[in-house]
Amino acid sequence: MKLDPPAVVRRQLKDLTLLDVNARYMRKETYDRLVTNLGEDGYLTSTPLIYSGDGEYAEGHELVLSGNHRVMAALEAGIEEADFLLIRQKLPKDRLTALQLSHNALAGEDDLATLKILYDGIEDIDYRQMAGLDDKTLDLLQQIDLESLSEANLDFQTITIAFLPPEADAARTALESLGKSADETWLAAYADYNPLLDALASAHSAHNVGNVGVALGILIGLAERHLTDLQAGFLVPGSAETRHRGQVGIEVVLGTRTIPAATAAVLTRRLKAAIDAGEVRTDKPWQLLDQLLAGTDA
Repeated sequence: MKLDPPAVVRRQLKDLTLLDVNARYMRKETYDRLVTNLGEDGYLTSTPLIYSGDGEYAEGHELVLSGNHRVMAALEAGIEEADFLLIRQKLPKDRLTALQLSHNALAGEDDLATLKILYDGIEDIDYRQMAGLDDKTLDLLQQIDLESLSEANLDFQTITIAFLPPEADAARTALESLGKSADETWLAAYADYNPLLDALASAHSAHNVGNVGVALGILIGLAERHLTDLQAGFLVPGSAETRHRGQVGIEVVLGTRTIPAATAAVLTRRLKAAIDAGEVRTDKPWQLLDQLLAGTDA
């Protein structure tokens, strides 16, 4: 199907429809630089492509096929409207996906897992060729196995980290909305939102990874290697006093969540003997450590 020449139209950026699934991602440092550049320019220096599908998307609310990150960055930079290339004619789903993949090869990087899902969804061989993926990328897609990541094979839970605004009404509304969509909702200070994004960006760039989950795993691994730094939460510096009387994870003291099996076996036998002798309560097994440390300077 031959495309009709696209029209140049002026649109309000905030009203446009962004892609739900986009194989293109942009690292935070790249995105931040784009926002800065657009703020200095004051307008979009390239023209994104939008699609109406003969009324499938209402006028002013067309689907952004290419330039999703540019639209978001422009909005953040304070740009309210811009010129777009508009495809009005109705196109088959395969052709739309092919257009998305071919036109989005201008900036950012590919999330290969998402790219594979989109590319495999194109049934028409001609439209696959139109997507413009090179042999190297196609070879990488063949190496990706998504079967092991399907919902049917995963025991998973949805966790939403909510960075709540300080206003009580807004926070309450956010919580009510999140409670309907997440198995768990974790609350965090709104002031921690940007530092978390910065930390993820640092993990992205340092390890050259593109997936947010992988970057978060790197940060968790970093925290695991510095568990003893958490001692500042319960120890008064230079004193034997504690800051609180609550429970503390043993890993914060030892700096590890595991011990050798032989050590665990000895400790288990000593604990059982102490419980059988009535020296340690079953519900307070740490009393064994109190006995072992009695009379020491620890």
